[in-house]
Amino acid sequence: MSEMNDSVSVSPYPQSGLWPQLRRMVRVIRVVLYLLWGFILAFLLGAFWSPYRPVVLAAKQSWCRRFLRILGVELMVTGSRVEAPVFLVSNHVSWLDIPVIASQRHLYFLSKAEVGDWPLIGTLARAMGTLFIKRGSGESVRKAQEIASRLQQGHTVLVFPEGTTTDGFSLRRFFPQLFDAPLLAGVPVQPLAVRYLDSMGAPDPGLAFIGDDEFHDHLWAMLLRQKIRVRLHFCTPLDGEGMDRKALSVRAHERVEEQLTVDSGQLKARG
Repeated sequence: MSEMNDSVSVSPYPQSGLWPQLRRMVRVIRVVLYLLWGFILAFLLGAFWSPYRPVVLAAKQSWCRRFLRILGVELMVTGSRVEAPVFLVSNHVSWLDIPVIASQRHLYFLSKAEVGDWPLIGTLARAMGTLFIKRGSGESVRKAQEIASRLQQGHTVLVFPEGTTTDGFSLRRFFPQLFDAPLLAGVPVQPLAVRYLDSMGAPDPGLAFIGDDEFHDHLWAMLLRQKIRVRLHFCTPLDGEGMDRKALSVRAHERVEEQLTVDSGQLKARG
């Protein structure tokens, strides 16, 4: 695997010596076996044919929690989540955002179409009822209607309205098209703020999955870390009353940006 990825992504963490390398190899084996178990579990639960049953959703949440433990994720959750069906929107830093958020509640995702082609991961994503969208394909209107249908059926759906990942420091504008979904379904929007932290509690760009990064290279570098620290904040929800999709997307963006700014201020104060 790429030595440059290892040195850049995990430099704040010990990577020399035999033990970190042995720990990584053990984790690789555990991850592969756990992905295979996820495939078998999905088959046993009938998720490939009926992914919308409560037992499948519960199994997905439990599976994600265990997956985070295997990766060495240390998750801190703040704020209050909406328990009713809700349209979740989050800033997007890494593929790890999905299991982090899914570990906290039953939900479905909207993911880029390329994820459906990832070995094992793509198959599992389809079994879990993931919606896929091709970037730049102009199918946002149809996907918004499909998401609205899921919401009306009592499900929660998570989207990343930036449309791509960032380095974790910046926040791109939210594309408004998918915000038609909560307005059509009459459900609230709850923004989420995700931040990855280094061993000193500062934002950690090493976890960002951006540009031409490959999933297997990113995972390989990530598994060298002793711990992966993540903060997930559930922001105050928006009901969308009196707003169109553009106004709603702007308000959701403001909520996420405010929380990331608060996090940065707290970190500076501690420093």
